[in-house]
Amino acid sequence: MQENRFSTISRAQTLEEMGEFWDTHDFTEFDDNAPDVEFTIANSISIEADLLSAVERQARLRGVSTETLVNLWLQEKLTEHLQPVAA
Repeated sequence: MQENRFSTISRAQTLEEMGEFWDTHDFTEFDDNAPDVEFTIANSISIEADLLSAVERQARLRGVSTETLVNLWLQEKLTEHLQPVAA
């Protein structure tokens, strides 16, 4: 026997009903009891294999993760470009 399932907020029993409900409602109307959630947004960028190998090698030499080194280098480069150019 299949359990009768429905949305706890919209009380919808189908995806179509749920869609119709959320077309006319906003989650902020119902977030009183919603738990706080922490999450990280991750992005991926394609990097040439040889370049990635070189960055990984440099990260190992410095004793940091590849991700940390890339973030540090990107921040340094952005800081350089955000500084006013001397006339």
